[in-house]
Amino acid sequence: MTDFFVFLNSNPAVLYSGTFVLGLLIGSFLNVVIHRTPLILEQTWKQQCHEMLEMAAPIEDTITLSKPNSTCPHCGHAIKPWENIPVISYLMLRGKCSNCSNAISVRYPLVEIATALLSLFIIAYFGASYLSLALLFFTWTLISLTMIDADTQLLPDSMTLPLLWLGLIVNYYEMIVPLGSALWGAIWGYLALWLVYWGFKLLTGKEGMGYGDFKLLAALGAWLGWQMLPVIILLSSVVGAVIGISMIAIQGKDKSIPIPFGPYLAIAGWIALIWGRDITSLWLGTL
Repeated sequence: MTDFFVFLNSNPAVLYSGTFVLGLLIGSFLNVVIHRTPLILEQTWKQQCHEMLEMAAPIEDTITLSKPNSTCPHCGHAIKPWENIPVISYLMLRGKCSNCSNAISVRYPLVEIATALLSLFIIAYFGASYLSLALLFFTWTLISLTMIDADTQLLPDSMTLPLLWLGLIVNYYEMIVPLGSALWGAIWGYLALWLVYWGFKLLTGKEGMGYGDFKLLAALGAWLGWQMLPVIILLSSVVGAVIGISMIAIQGKDKSIPIPFGPYLAIAGWIALIWGRDITSLWLGTL
């Protein structure tokens, strides 16, 4: 594997083009993950409720990431393989279903392009290595969590907990930070928002965030270490303020509607991965 990394790093054209294409393909898969994961969760919760109440569960088609096949949400047209090529199919179909001509959300190609560009950035910044492979998974998971939370205000345990454990495994080999820093990053990441949650609830009687936010910050701490937690929290607040104000000003979003915090944490965590040390140095230098 090491020889393969050497070959890729010595042939940047192959490395970058291959990464971009891989990113597009992964982005297409992430669209499926983003759409179906909440449906799978809902299906599981319904089954558990019926079991608890000792009721016969209604017979429904089981939803997984691979089944059923993708269809048009408007007419049920089964999407053919040539209609599912990342970005290209969207452009060829002019953003419309080939059967009913209803518009296809532009979010699908945007997720594919974003995944490809962020993947390319990771490889360009870190080169081809085991660390880069881990950071690609880190990036892809954050993209999925960002979109799922934005849609449903859910941060599934099936994604946040594996992300946390993988961060600890990566740092067992000290790829990013020492294991001790990663362990305390996970602990303090969870406790930091847990304390904020209960403090806010005791003062107002309302829940200001969900437990998924605790687990996501714990996962970011496991990857980046406890030293990076203040930077992530600061950045997430800045990102949240900018996006929130923009949504209110541009879209006229109701101020009383809850805004999920997970996307801001995910964006802040990715920024901290790349520029966290520079931000910390600048911050300390200013102080």
